[in-house]
Amino acid sequence: METLVLKGGLVIGPGGPVAADVAIEGDVIAAVGPDLTGERVIDCDGAWVGPGFVDVHVHLREPGQEWKEDIGTGSAAAAAGGFTAIVAMPNTEPATDSGHVARHVLERGKAIGLVDVLVAGAISMGRGGKKLAHLDDLWHIGVRMFTDDGDTVADAGLLRRAMEYVGERGGVIAQHAEDPGLARGGHMHEGSVSARLGMAGLPSVAEEAIVARDLRLVRLTGCRYHVQHVSTRGTVDLVRQAKDAGLPVTAEVAPHHLAFDHSLVLEMDSVAKMYPPLRTPEDVEAVAAALADGTIDFVATDHAPHSANEKEVPFEEAPRGVIGLETSAAVLNSVVGLDPVAFFHRMSVAPSAFIGARDHGAWPVVGGPANLVAFHPDRRWTVRPPFTSRSANTPWLGHDLAGRVVVTVYRGRPTHVAPEEAP
Repeated sequence: METLVLKGGLVIGPGGPVAADVAIEGDVIAAVGPDLTGERVIDCDGAWVGPGFVDVHVHLREPGQEWKEDIGTGSAAAAAGGFTAIVAMPNTEPATDSGHVARHVLERGKAIGLVDVLVAGAISMGRGGKKLAHLDDLWHIGVRMFTDDGDTVADAGLLRRAMEYVGERGGVIAQHAEDPGLARGGHMHEGSVSARLGMAGLPSVAEEAIVARDLRLVRLTGCRYHVQHVSTRGTVDLVRQAKDAGLPVTAEVAPHHLAFDHSLVLEMDSVAKMYPPLRTPEDVEAVAAALADGTIDFVATDHAPHSANEKEVPFEEAPRGVIGLETSAAVLNSVVGLDPVAFFHRMSVAPSAFIGARDHGAWPVVGGPANLVAFHPDRRWTVRPPFTSRSANTPWLGHDLAGRVVVTVYRGRPTHVAPEEAP
């Protein structure tokens, strides 16, 4: 059996970094210590070596929109970004509202074998918000997270029934929080920039009103509840209050909401169009602080690929969403600057625990699973094509970032090696 050695890195554990090599045999960590040798050695000098990243919010576009992305290209992009497990969102065509669609995604992900591909099921049939999806069928094949992501479950009665079903079984309801009436017709954050541009906006209260309503249902049902892509200071306050009250609530933030504000839209480039929209500088500061203090539990990319011809249209006509798998870790490292333990907690440990991703999110120890990433926090690079993803709709194009994935190891096998480290 070939031994793979990650050489010269700083191995990250809950107590902090320790200079050591990591030897891998099969799909487990065989040794952690100095001066290890093996048949294949990858230089990780100066890199943080920790558990592979986990992303619970990824749009793989398969089935139905494979010209944007598919499970193969999305898995490869995830590996390039340091991820060893991802969760595919259900806004596919057809929607993942029944077991056979979820089974297709699971089987395709396993066959490709670059990351563990898990699946989120829709809450409603066709994500239409009228009738519950086949929750029993989805649960039976292993789905544990349910969301109509891309749309909000506006019908509180329907959401309550979903919460009662999922809550009894220990699953989680995740919400794309955006009141459709308040958000209708909007293309960016409602504020000073939208007024200057004369563009219809989406007010912060559209997000906050849904979260406030849903938290009342959490009190009623006891169901685990997750707020997707938090973007406003008001939502942060609601999540903090819910946690202080002991409610089973978690939250995520997307990398773009940690870094950009609505002034980016002044350039009228459609890579600045995403829902929820880029908010004010005060909102950016609030969500970054909430991630740092743990009010927001982890980072999730909301990786949303679109083809060039879809995005290269007037801003109001462009689809919403940006890619993020290949830049997420570098963005977090560049704009928030967490210490290495907190960094891996937000990128791996917490999202893994949230979704119950076995064999992921484990600090590197002998006998532990060899799902690892070596991430060099000081290696600078400029974001430019080509991307591993099939799409290139990113607001980071041309930006310099600090932090680069040296190698991603999935089940003991390197799935991505930085070009300068490849043999």
